Amino acid sequence: MDSDQELYVLLQRAADRLMQDMHLLLKGHGLSPQQYNVLRILRGAKGRLNCTEIAHRMINGDPDMTRLLDRMESKGWIERAREAHDRRVVLASITGAGLELLAGLDEPVKESHQRQFARLDAEKKARMTEALKLLLG
Repeated sequence: MDSDQELYVLLQRAADRLMQDMHLLLKGHGLSPQQYNVLRILRGAKGRLNCTEIAHRMINGDPDMTRLLDRMESKGWIERAREAHDRRVVLASITGAGLELLAGLDEPVKESHQRQFARLDAEKKARMTEALKLLLG
């Protein structure tokens, strides 16, 4: 295996392991990683976003954003409304319940990431972060 292939395989394995940890953490709160990602996007937006903008900001896309948002709205985590000047555009925003759910996850997620990267010192984390930023362009 050449060095590019090895790097690719290692990145895939690392991403899979990291996502397994996140999946288990979120599952305990009734959330999928995609739902968590949408809630974080909407909290960060401090306003309403349309489905296209949410999909663009997702870490891993969901092929059916409408259905994902339907499930989240039914749980009371988000609200959707049609834009006044163009009724075709649907805007989503996070609710108080969604904000409360995220606030309860902030510390457990932070602790999970600290455990995941505990083997790396600050310098290695910084170098890895810069290398991944270059890779993602």
